[in-house]
Amino acid sequence: MEKNKKAAFLSGVLLVALFACSATLFAGFSQVQALRLSPLIVGILLGMIYANTLRSQVPSDWAPGINFCTKQVLRTGIVLYGFQITLSDVMAVGLPALVVDVLVVSLTMVWGVLLGRLLKMDSQTALLTSVGSSVCGAAAVLGAEPVVKGEPYKTAVAVSTVVIFGTLSMFLYPALHRAGVLEMSAEQMGLYTGGTLHEVAHVYGAGEAIDAAAPAGELSVKRPAVIVKMIRVILLAPLLIVLACLLSRGNGGGQRGRIRMPIFPFLFLAAIGVNSLQVLPQWGVEFLRVASTFMLTMAMTALGVETSFDKFRKAGAKPFLLALCLFLWLLFGGYGLVKWVTVLFN
Repeated sequence: MEKNKKAAFLSGVLLVALFACSATLFAGFSQVQALRLSPLIVGILLGMIYANTLRSQVPSDWAPGINFCTKQVLRTGIVLYGFQITLSDVMAVGLPALVVDVLVVSLTMVWGVLLGRLLKMDSQTALLTSVGSSVCGAAAVLGAEPVVKGEPYKTAVAVSTVVIFGTLSMFLYPALHRAGVLEMSAEQMGLYTGGTLHEVAHVYGAGEAIDAAAPAGELSVKRPAVIVKMIRVILLAPLLIVLACLLSRGNGGGQRGRIRMPIFPFLFLAAIGVNSLQVLPQWGVEFLRVASTFMLTMAMTALGVETSFDKFRKAGAKPFLLALCLFLWLLFGGYGLVKWVTVLFN
């Protein structure tokens, strides 16, 4: 029985890996390159097509392998991406990134709680959706679940709505940037993308798409965006501590939930530190770059496989409306915040 479970798990991972290989192959076609679509974007598109056509034919016991790609493979890919960044890159992002992240996280949480009350939603679903929108998507929802102590279906609803709007943002931001709607410099676009998109994978994917369409020699958006996003992910720790204290006080000082803080942001920072020392040979850095890109393509493909239209129906109207309002706040309010902060520090 144990062997069957392992075989099913590996089958799920292999399915995603094959899709990622196909995405990498398709991204190399001249027609696809003309559309400025990276392997990550092609991967999530292939995954979404599969999710809404043939997913029902996949054995259910393959799901753990697919979920493994959306979490552990994603985080490993992000950590390896740290070997393409130096401490000087982080310093270049500077204090504006921290200010933008703190404002986005705190204001999104406040708006989420107020809107949840206005919509007469249960507080647990509203809190989980707000945490996911403000910090790092599904990972933040899962991290907050032991503190909020909501029922499993509420966690699933929050994850679904956050993933839906995060995926939409990943396509919308590059499109708005290419259309000239977002009048921002590369520095501001990095702050905006990293400070307002939901998932780490969404930030990477959007940054990749923006850079692919940029004129040769233009400053990279993806690199500062990922750094800004990782600072935002690290803010999950103090946010969960504050939530635990507030919820404990509201429950009359009862037992607090155990706080789970993802370790991969700190490993990402460690990778940056190692790369800054320049101790790795060039071939090693290149190998890690290729491995990071393929792992992130796998993660994006798996995310697409998990994005079916059924999730729209299962989420219901109120959680969907709350996530939509927070998405619009991040889109428009985040734009104003980035503009204001960059003017303030210049």
